Amino acid sequence: MLPPTQRLPQARELIDMDRYFVLHAPRQTGKTTTLNTLASELTAEGDTAALTFSCERAKAAGDDYAAAESLLLDSLREAAERTGWPKKLLPPDAWPQVTPGSRFGSALSEWCRRSPRRVVLFLDEIDALQGNSLVSILSQLRDGHNTRHEGRPFPASVVLCGLRDLRDYKVASGGDPERSNPASPFNIVTKSLRLGDFTADQIAELYGQHTHATAQEFTKDAADRVFELTQGQPWLVNALAFDIILQMGTTGAITAG
Repeated sequence: MLPPTQRLPQARELIDMDRYFVLHAPRQTGKTTTLNTLASELTAEGDTAALTFSCERAKAAGDDYAAAESLLLDSLREAAERTGWPKKLLPPDAWPQVTPGSRFGSALSEWCRRSPRRVVLFLDEIDALQGNSLVSILSQLRDGHNTRHEGRPFPASVVLCGLRDLRDYKVASGGDPERSNPASPFNIVTKSLRLGDFTADQIAELYGQHTHATAQEFTKDAADRVFELTQGQPWLVNALAFDIILQMGTTGAITAG
């Protein structure tokens, strides 16, 4: 796979600046893999605990924001436990017992208070949240973000990852995408990034990794032809290579012919 810095060159800079931002991309573009790799790289540096967790299961909660909070916190805890981190980096064993509508923000604050490192969160599949649940979670993130300067422990950077751009989240939560509202939970978001398609050079590099691992060559003409056919759409680039190598059983050098 390609390094996250190649596919998302601005993301690391925004995270280092403690910014909150949106990352959107179509399905099957390698978004989740890229996020997991970036989180692992950040954590390995030693001063950050970066975690990717999915909001997918909270879809079942619909407008029930209390249920959505519980489902999200379960997902977050399970993702953290799968990392193999030492206990001191993990979320607390019990979340603060507070009023529904405040649980998610309070839980993040308590985790950050205990953590010896700055916390960075990637909320994958944020599109799963709907209606009141979406507004509640984003409002709690906004409140935590805006009270950090008062000394409240809260994630240093939060990345909302999904299919839609920021404008679409405003519409989904009942807001006007054309109006700026200081009280909106969206006004904390610095930037919206899109995970782009592969360039011709990136396809050549990706296929070059296969050559390095297996000694089966992808010629430059073949990589250029793949770019021409797929326009760099990641799922097509990967699917075409899969078909050529495994489905067709090609064993020699892979050319454009």
